[in-house]
Amino acid sequence: MKGVTTGLNAWLLQRLTAVYLLLFMVAMPVTLFVLDIDSYAEWKNVMAVPVMAMTWVLFFACMIGHAWVGIRDVIIDYVHAFRMRLVILALLAFWLISLLIWVMQVLLLGSGGIA
Repeated sequence: MKGVTTGLNAWLLQRLTAVYLLLFMVAMPVTLFVLDIDSYAEWKNVMAVPVMAMTWVLFFACMIGHAWVGIRDVIIDYVHAFRMRLVILALLAFWLISLLIWVMQVLLLGSGGIA
């Protein structure tokens, strides 16, 4: 029964992240258009607002979670050698976590955000 739960969790994560990504990609351009950002200083001020910074961090976290589930499923389906699959999944996890850490540093530390 554990395999069913794991599959359901992956399916649910994939759908929930897809919904957030879609909502973000519709709402954020409208928000940025309304704010009429013309310079880097204005962008930095907008990103210093905790809600805006966390919205972007959540976007990238959802994108990375969405990518993990999708790529992981493809690797599990098509890489049959267990050791090779394990190495590829470990490298993928390391790369995606590194990307998320880098994005958080850029968004939260580089823009004067909430950190």
